[in-house]
Amino acid sequence: VYNSFRAVKVTDFFFLLLHLRSQVKSESCVFAICDSPVFIWPNKCVHATPDEITPDTSCEDLYPTDEQESAGKRSAKKKIKKSLSPSVLNFHLMMEVTRPGPLSAPILSKTVTKSHFLTATLPMDCVVHTSCSDTLRDACEKLMEALINQLGEMEKVILQHMNGTTVLVPEPLHFLLPEPNGLVTVIFPAGMPDSQLETKRRELHQQYELLEDRPYFRRANAHHFPNEPYRDGYLRNPHLSLTHPTLDNGKVFLVQGIYSYHHYMQDRIDDNGWGCAYRSLQTICSWFQQQGYIERSVPTHKEIQQALVDVGDKQPSFVGSRQWIGSIEVQAVLNQLLNVTSKIMFVSQGSELASKGRELANHFLTEGTPIMIGGGVLAHTILGVAWSETTGQIRYLILDPHYTGAEDLQFITDKGWCGWKGPEFWDQTAYYNLCLPQRPKVI
Repeated sequence: VYNSFRAVKVTDFFFLLLHLRSQVKSESCVFAICDSPVFIWPNKCVHATPDEITPDTSCEDLYPTDEQESAGKRSAKKKIKKSLSPSVLNFHLMMEVTRPGPLSAPILSKTVTKSHFLTATLPMDCVVHTSCSDTLRDACEKLMEALINQLGEMEKVILQHMNGTTVLVPEPLHFLLPEPNGLVTVIFPAGMPDSQLETKRRELHQQYELLEDRPYFRRANAHHFPNEPYRDGYLRNPHLSLTHPTLDNGKVFLVQGIYSYHHYMQDRIDDNGWGCAYRSLQTICSWFQQQGYIERSVPTHKEIQQALVDVGDKQPSFVGSRQWIGSIEVQAVLNQLLNVTSKIMFVSQGSELASKGRELANHFLTEGTPIMIGGGVLAHTILGVAWSETTGQIRYLILDPHYTGAEDLQFITDKGWCGWKGPEFWDQTAYYNLCLPQRPKVI
């Protein structure tokens, strides 16, 4: 739910928040279901338009059935579904500005005083969980309660960080935590960097009984809903659309979290034939960025090359060149630019990779980071393994940086640019070095 409220006088702060609460509780409060003609008055006996939507309408009925889709029926219910994930229904919070009945003529008055005025916007954003069997009345009650509670949490944040006439606007963020917590909403002061919020994050870790070795509550970890597009244009986690291989008594061990797919010819750089390790490194850097471990952007090819010059691994002429890099260089750049350490796994010939199931499974189970593997003139990214401890069977989930096409998820997965590969994928006689980045132990 999104809305903007404006405050005027700092001295009237408490009265304004009381007024905001009264607005949310008033009959003027309206929910508009995004991409649909449906409006709901939650405090007016859950009145809705069109009339076919009633307080006892189930949440499931707000989405069209397969029969409605195939028959092409035109209805309010069908329009709701457009551009939405099947599990997410977005509402806008609105306020009626007119009243029914006759209105008196406005009276204008002018008062000249010296005052300090402040304009602030409270970006209210709530998430509630409902089941398909819940009625619209049930959902609205949950949402109204969440809105009132969020105003209270915003008040606490504003008071805590108010300095004279300076106010930090509260910023609601949603975080998807390990079960049983699920999706939770936290209010942070907007504009305050994560480095100054460590005490608050520690309190949240204690509140939700989380270990203090992963940055669950950094802004980069805020949950991204399925219907919200990424603005940078990169594909995220293309492996999620794949079917896992079936092995006898096998288990699947995958990368944990979110990464971006970086490959040849992106960012207006023609690195076809020499930049595969750079792209694999960028994918790894994106993982650390999107898990909240770092705040810097994914490094460019020149920034990667300059980092290798800075650590003494390359000569200054290396910057701007088209020279290859390997796993050892990837390890050095991660340490130099991200302060991330890595382990190196040496494999004298590709046939030995089939026996590395236990080590790779343990890496994805404990660290969960993408792995860069280089051998000869080729580099790839390993995102997971399917491995059977009893039979030794193994499959590798490979993200191929040699792809040169558009960000077409179906084409990428159909053609195997992101896909499961068998042991024959590797050159059986070539040597390989694997760079296994380690998670920093930070909160």
